[in-house]
Amino acid sequence: MDLTPLLALVAAVALLCEYMDASIGMGYGTTLTPLLLLMGFSPLEVVPAVLLGQLVGGVAGGLTHHRVGNINLDFRPDEEVKKRLWGLGYLPRSLDSKVILVLAACGAVGAVVGVLFAVSIPEAVLRTYIGVMLLGIGMVILWRRSRRSTFSWKGLIGVGLLSSFNKGSSGGGYGPLVTAGQLIVGRAARNSVGSTTVAEVIVCLVGFASYLVVKGDIYWALAVATGAGSVVAAPFAALTVKRVNSNRLKFVIGVATVLLGALTLARTFIF
Repeated sequence: MDLTPLLALVAAVALLCEYMDASIGMGYGTTLTPLLLLMGFSPLEVVPAVLLGQLVGGVAGGLTHHRVGNINLDFRPDEEVKKRLWGLGYLPRSLDSKVILVLAACGAVGAVVGVLFAVSIPEAVLRTYIGVMLLGIGMVILWRRSRRSTFSWKGLIGVGLLSSFNKGSSGGGYGPLVTAGQLIVGRAARNSVGSTTVAEVIVCLVGFASYLVVKGDIYWALAVATGAGSVVAAPFAALTVKRVNSNRLKFVIGVATVLLGALTLARTFIF
């Protein structure tokens, strides 16, 4: 059987999903995973392919976000911080790079706690918790979208821990919470989307590497298809973020977060 048309369709769907994800900071895995399952691929074929697609799409998207000015990626050591720590510590120079580093560090802790939490409670309770939280955060963004908030490192650490906790406990909920949470703790919409795109690269890299070690047998044709579509879409998404009005982008992110929370609750109690 010739799978070329099906894989071409996969690439096209991945392109649309990555465009949405890199434009508003959420929706790639949440949308692409069930669509690939509906196409007839097995879960163990789909998950590594989705991780690789988001990984390469995130790299392309992050570089374009940096190039067009949505974020500033400068991972050279911050010399002022280095002096204060007597040369024993490291923090990157730019604020966006610092945020990405904090989110990545929190991710390791939150994910482990999330896994331990997930195995001890019913799935319906976990889904309800995530749905209610996303619904509430989306409503807060819509309510406060015209207000300016002061950036808080403590708030960012809380967002990083909570979002990675969701990822470890349910496999999802990372992008929506990281993007929306950054808005609530005082980050600009463009910076929030760009930072989320790059931070998710680290999460996907760890996940894909784990599959390579544990499973070994990856459906590479499917993974290449998702990766190709994602790489093509990412730069266009970054340009869209650059051109869209910040308040309008906040509104779109708020609505998307509310809808995702409502859909999670509906799937728990109705479908």
